[in-house]
Amino acid sequence: MKSVFILAAVAIVSIVYVRFSFFTVDAAEYAYVTVLGEHTATHDGGDPSGAGLKFGWPWPIQQVQRLDRRLQHFDLPPTEQLTHDPKGKTVDKILLLEAYVCWKISDAKGVDLFVRSVGTASRARDILAPEITGKIGAAIGKKRMDDFISLTIVDPQTGQTRVEFTVEKLRVDLIASLKDRLRDKYGIDLVDIRLRRFNHPASVRDSIFARIKSDRSKAATDYESDGRLQAANILNKAEEDKRLERAMALRDKARIEADADIEAMKILNRAYSQDPEFFKFVKQMEQLQAIVGGERTMLLLSTHRSMFEALFKEPRPAEKDKK
Repeated sequence: MKSVFILAAVAIVSIVYVRFSFFTVDAAEYAYVTVLGEHTATHDGGDPSGAGLKFGWPWPIQQVQRLDRRLQHFDLPPTEQLTHDPKGKTVDKILLLEAYVCWKISDAKGVDLFVRSVGTASRARDILAPEITGKIGAAIGKKRMDDFISLTIVDPQTGQTRVEFTVEKLRVDLIASLKDRLRDKYGIDLVDIRLRRFNHPASVRDSIFARIKSDRSKAATDYESDGRLQAANILNKAEEDKRLERAMALRDKARIEADADIEAMKILNRAYSQDPEFFKFVKQMEQLQAIVGGERTMLLLSTHRSMFEALFKEPRPAEKDKK
């Protein structure tokens, strides 16, 4: 009977030993394994060879600490930050900021550093929050209030406003200043820092709205000035084009008239060369018409005047016509 109990006890111990010697690694976690307090292995669930069923020493000889390998986030406590005045010499207005942080354990190699320096995700939140908040405060202190209220377009291609440009640059600068240090010190990969909201206390909103109106008024004045300048340029160009077209038209007119006069002279010369006597007769008639053509013109002249000879003497045909 005693041997039966011994065998049963051995079987139970064996089952318990085997049960506590196996553990599983999920695809969404790291398994940090220690034997008698000394780190022996880190299993990465994201690696096909790291996930699945594992065998080792039973607890409490071997202990497995599970750490989430997925992206994690937490909200930073709302803080009040001071900004510079427009000239950057003194403090201006208070800005209420709300932000959140996205982070994860860097990789399987960084797990040991994370466990030894941080330990848990809640502890990571306690470490990161004041450090990131301080960095945000220092960065905001270098900015002006106008950087967070002006909607002036700074990039015509993308339509990005001054506020959007300021927030994006602030995010990039914060990540760049913290990423390497957090990875090397805590094994934490800082993925993103986002400003969830930034508000202005009621005590300074009236002055902020006045500044916004002033900014809009200045922008409207700039647009109107630019429009007047463009209108003046268009009118000046139109006047210049008109003068140029008129000058070209007058030049063409003078050229055409000169060509017409030359052609008329050529015709007259050809006509005169064909019958000089008849041409002389026509000229005399034109002179006579010019003298006596008016209604009130009265001339007392002798009929023997040479100008009247054409009235009593017919023009003689040219010699070639006689032949």
